[in-house]
Amino acid sequence: MNKLPERIRIKDIARLADVSVGTVDRVLHGRTGVSESSRKRVEEILKQLDYQPNMYASALASNKKYTFACLLPQHNTGEYWTAVEKGISEAIQNFSDFHISVQTVYYDPYDYHSFAQASQTVVDLSPDGVIVAPTIIEYTRPFIEQLSSVNTPFIYIDSYIQELPPLAFFGQHSHQSGYFAARMLMLLAGSDKEVVIFRKIYEGVVGSNQQENREQGFRQYMQQHHPDCTILELNLRAESNDEDARMLDEFFAVHPHVKHGITFNSKAYIIGEYLHQKQKGDFHLVGYDLLDRNVNSIHQGSVDFLIAQQPELQGFGGIKALCDHLIFKREVNSVNYMPIDLLTAETIDYYSNK
Repeated sequence: MNKLPERIRIKDIARLADVSVGTVDRVLHGRTGVSESSRKRVEEILKQLDYQPNMYASALASNKKYTFACLLPQHNTGEYWTAVEKGISEAIQNFSDFHISVQTVYYDPYDYHSFAQASQTVVDLSPDGVIVAPTIIEYTRPFIEQLSSVNTPFIYIDSYIQELPPLAFFGQHSHQSGYFAARMLMLLAGSDKEVVIFRKIYEGVVGSNQQENREQGFRQYMQQHHPDCTILELNLRAESNDEDARMLDEFFAVHPHVKHGITFNSKAYIIGEYLHQKQKGDFHLVGYDLLDRNVNSIHQGSVDFLIAQQPELQGFGGIKALCDHLIFKREVNSVNYMPIDLLTAETIDYYSNK
């Protein structure tokens, strides 16, 4: 009687299919050198037994090397994308047994042509998988089409393009985040009839789909709940940081009564440090992300709320999703929204950004 053990082994399958262990191994890994009749017998036995191979052990044994490419915005050390890269590095270390490596290519977030050039560099690397922080759809589409044409899986982080669906997305629901931010700002503003949006912008480009989507959510809330509130705007120049203070001086000289504002990028500290220096303690500001300078501003009282989105987890999750898909043959969740975490001076020291 051919009684099977509780744990099915390759040699049990070989015995039932009347083939060698090597033949079963070749079928399991899709290798050549197996006759059609033997392949069919093995596949039938696998189906009957509902056999699930140990992909972890198989991956370790294969010694295959995987190269991933990351396409990220240029940034300075300590800025938002530094935390994303930290998460990527942690994932590479975590999966180091499986011979994975990452090459990162950077683009200027305020220059769409820079994205096109950098994305071509990524394509030329012929990576096994890609993590990308996409720009607007017109410039992202050619890149995604090239990846799709060679069946290269790709992950979006930070922003999602529904028309060009990825293997997985890691980031906030940006529209909902902006909607929530408006609600928090108006809890501070009360019945005030003016608020201001601060941007960093270069030739009409804000540098991030995420920021644009947050602003759309913000404006939707304001239209629905505070239609009589005037939304002012100040566009600081991305290429001229030394002009920030002068432009803020001019803005507040023209609008002395505005007391509440928001910025949808990760540089709330630009406004916060200005407010602290000018001792404008009656102005209330909402911003995004746990940069050290943002945290300092919230401790100094020049930023009231910060909304965090766990960038390290986005970077780590992107690499893990590629490993799950390519190495372990696991199903990957397609949309992975990060929490919309509201932090204040009283809570920020107890918040984990992992």
